[in-house]
Parts: sequence; C-alpha cells; structure tokens
Amino acid sequence: MRISFSYRSALLILLLGVFTYLYGLDSRFAPKNGDEYPYMHIVRMTADSAQWLPLQSEMDGIKNTKPPLIFWQGIASTHWASEWSLANLRWPSVLYTALTAFFLFLAVRRFSGKTQTGILASLVWLSFFATYRYGRPFLADPPEVFWVSLPFMAILYWGKSAFESKFFFPLMAGVCFGLALFAKSFAYIVPANFALGLYFWRWRQWSIPQVLIRDLYKLILITVLALGVFALWFAMDPYPEAVWSEFVLGENAGKFAARQSSYFMDLLRGGDSIWLLILTTIANAGLFSFVLISSLMQCWRTRRFLNLEEVLLLLLIAAFFIVFSLPSQRSGRYLLPVMPAFAALIALYWDKLPLWGFRIALLLQLLVLSLLLWIGINLQFSQFMGDAGAWTYSYYHWILMAAGILLVLLGLLNRRFTKTISLAACFLVYCGLTSSLAPLEGRLGRYSVETIARLAGRDVWIPCDYRAKDEEYRLLLPGAKLHGYLAKDASDVATLTSAYPLVAVHTSLGTQPALCDSCQIVGQRMEMRARHSNEEIQEMLMGHIGKYLFVNEYLIFTPVATPDLSNLKDVCR
Repeated sequence: MRISFSYRSALLILLLGVFTYLYGLDSRFAPKNGDEYPYMHIVRMTADSAQWLPLQSEMDGIKNTKPPLIFWQGIASTHWASEWSLANLRWPSVLYTALTAFFLFLAVRRFSGKTQTGILASLVWLSFFATYRYGRPFLADPPEVFWVSLPFMAILYWGKSAFESKFFFPLMAGVCFGLALFAKSFAYIVPANFALGLYFWRWRQWSIPQVLIRDLYKLILITVLALGVFALWFAMDPYPEAVWSEFVLGENAGKFAARQSSYFMDLLRGGDSIWLLILTTIANAGLFSFVLISSLMQCWRTRRFLNLEEVLLLLLIAAFFIVFSLPSQRSGRYLLPVMPAFAALIALYWDKLPLWGFRIALLLQLLVLSLLLWIGINLQFSQFMGDAGAWTYSYYHWILMAAGILLVLLGLLNRRFTKTISLAACFLVYCGLTSSLAPLEGRLGRYSVETIARLAGRDVWIPCDYRAKDEEYRLLLPGAKLHGYLAKDASDVATLTSAYPLVAVHTSLGTQPALCDSCQIVGQRMEMRARHSNEEIQEMLMGHIGKYLFVNEYLIFTPVATPDLSNLKDVCR
C-alpha cells in the first residue's frame, strides 16, 4: 500500500515545526546541553573586556574550550552583552538549523526529483530530538553541523559538476570545513576529508589509482584551506601557547587517553564502548529511532540495488562513525553532522517503510504526552503551592495536550495517517514539554521587579550544582554580584544564614525557612529540583509531584558581615 506525503501535510507540519523551534526559545528549561552556561560565561567575560581575543573566563581550566567563532557569534547577537537574554544568544543557532534544513531540502529534491521527498527529509531531520536539543540552544553544534554538511549536500545537488570541479568545489569545501573547525574543533577535518575521499573513490568506480591521480590534490587543498582558517585563531590570539595547551592538548588530544582500564577494553565495554556509540547515534533520532532502524534494515535488504546518492549517504555515515569510534571518549553527539544523511534515507524509503517503526513512535509519543498530562493535572490541583503563587496553566496548554493525544490515537487507529501523524506528533511532544514548564517562566518562577532592583549591585550567594550555574541566575537577578555555594547545602538554612549576608535558600513547598530575629526575606520564587533520591522518585510516581519535584527559593538578608571574597572559593567556578 502506497502512502503519500501530500503538499498540504508538508505545509502544515512545516508551520508546526517552525512554531516548535521558536516556542520557548528563551526558556531556561529548554532541552539543552550543560555547555551552554559556560559558553555564556565566556561570552559575557570576553564582551566585558571589549576585545575579541583572547577569550576570557573566571572558570578554572575553561577558557579556550572551543574556537572563538561561537563566542564571537554570542558577542554579536547580544551587542557586546548589552542586550543579554537567552533569545538573543539562541536565535543564530535556530538560523543555522533552518539553513541546514533548507539546503537538505534542496539537495534531496534535486537528486530524488521529488519536492515532497526533499521537504520530508528536512522535516524528519527537524523532528529528531538531537536536532531539537542541540539545534536551538547557544552551542557550537548548529554552526558545526551546517558547515560540515554543506559540501556534502552540494555534491548531492551538483553531482558530476562537483566531482569534476578542479578548483571551485575544493575551494568551497575547504572554506566550509574551515568554518566548521573554527566553530567546534580542528579534529573534524579527519572524518570530513575521510568521507570526501570515500565519495571520490565511489565516483571513480572504486579505483584507488584514479582517485590518487585526479582527486588527491583536491583533498590536500581542502585540508590546507580548512586548517588555514582554523589557524587564524593562533595568528590572532595574543596567547597562542595557551590555545595550544588548553584546546589542542587538553580538549582534543586527551580524548584518546584510556578512561577506565585500557583503550581496547573501553572500546568493547563500559560507558564509552563502541556499542554504546551505535546506540546513542540511533538515539539521536529520539522518537523516530525505530523508524531509523527500519530504514537501515531497508537499506540492507536492497543493498545490491542502491543508487549513487544512497551509497554516498551511507559512506558519509560510515566515515564519521569509523573516525569517532577511535577516541576513547565516544558519544553520539559527535555524529550530529550525519543526522541529515539519516533523515534523507528515511525520506527516500518513506513509502516503502513498514508501519511498525511509526507505530512504536506513536506509542512513545502517547506515553510522553500522557505523562505530561498526568503531571500537569497533579500540579494544577496539588495542595502544595509555592509562596510566589499557585501552579496554573492557561487553556491553551490543555487544548494542546488534548489535541496531541487525540491526534496520536488517530494515527494508531487509522493506518492511512500513521506515518504523517507520527512525524507531526514529534513536534507536538516538544511543544507539550515546553508548555508543561511554562508556569515557571512567569511570575511563579521569577523574582519580582522590586526584588531585582533592591539586589542590584549587591553580593548574593546562590546554590550551584554545575559549572557557571550563576549565568542562569544572572537572567533572574540581573545586576546582582553572584557567588556560588554547593547546591547540596541549599536546604541548610541555619548554616547558610550564619555564613552569608544575602543568600538564596531552598525549602520544601508549603514550608517557610526558620529565620533568625534579624533576618529578612526579600524575595521568593519556585524552582525545579535537579536531583532526587529513590524514595522521592517513588513518591512522585504515587502522585506527589509538587512536593518533591519543586522547591521554594527564598532570598534572605542576614546580619552577617560580608566575607573576604579573595579567600572564598566560588563553587560556580
């Protein structure tokens, strides 16, 4: 049975995808990676220095953690940190992701001859959870994926013209790869050029002598150009020796050292094994992981009849997988540049794919939406409320959740719509996740304007559970001078109020901190907890969501004198 993907469906899902990627762009709870706050810190400190280089940081051992392109991007988008917000930091990432999706559409439409297939490839890639998680926040992944992917998509678009180009394509590829290295790491030239070498090898009918004679100089030129762009960092930075020791040796060479017992044992077992690399690469597809598995199975069944473009897509995936299986630190995140190739394969085989992969996706979506609905109902009607107010959703949230669940059920019950709805529902799940935490983005989870104004210029101690956590608090308390203490001590009110003159403490919902006679609460809000015990998790599964998932945060003035900051370690650093 042939199941078409109509232009009307494509347009509706595209609009839904655009809304999904823009909705909650400034949310503190958007799915992201822990690198975002350290990157924000480096941008802010570098902007304060009024110099593009050297990169600045107060964090121990984290300064030249990435090449400067991503930090320059943040400086430019926030106008030298004068317009500081998550939305201003993140919108360039969304633009890079949109451009990647657009060029993927152009490439797939060109070699497949079908506009629907091109649109489908872009939408499938945008539906991957890894794309949503890494393609929106302020991270180095969006520019890296774009610049690495662009030459390979150009080959799929231009075909013979790109392969036979003696100067233009090598020049374009070299500059693109160079910008990718300048955004993420010089190490990406290895898988990128390896993949290009495999492309040329396939184009020359698997003839190594022909590749050596006609294409080797192109690969050398591309490598020289790319590394030349990356080397600009050493030429422009006034302290190139620091770049060498911190980034080249520390950030990259260190990833080949054995992490557990030995290199070969780590390769075969443990958290950095090659098997986990396979699993995390597939898991990049998120809710569409089983659809990806069924696509790879279809590729295997038709391996003798693959056309040129399908072989090239598989060679790109294989090249990156082989190269990134060599370092002792292995992660599916390193294979983000090949996820557009996976999406293209799914789009090419869309009509031939069995329904089981899509039905599993729908079941996962139904599970997530039902869980979000259950949590939302428990929070809405919970007797535990924050002192800053009650947890209240708008009508739009309930409409979104109900529409999402009904649509998923329709996809499960009607096979004609199974594939299309499973794709659309990926975006609905992401919207539901953002909407479920929306109350914390309002008055409930933020300090009042009066509190912010009162604390401007004052030293405030805040709980830190990871590096640069204070960058999140700067969004909540702009103008305050922030210092960190261990987050595990946040509920020890007596100790904290006897140590710091102005401190943020945590208490369970429904309780207030026991204060000394001279202590004064100057602000409060609700915050979501990051870590829970097994007993607390069991209580939450029994329906006590608000009591264990959230805490009240109070800002307290105390009569304690300001400690000597020079002798006090900032845990956020």
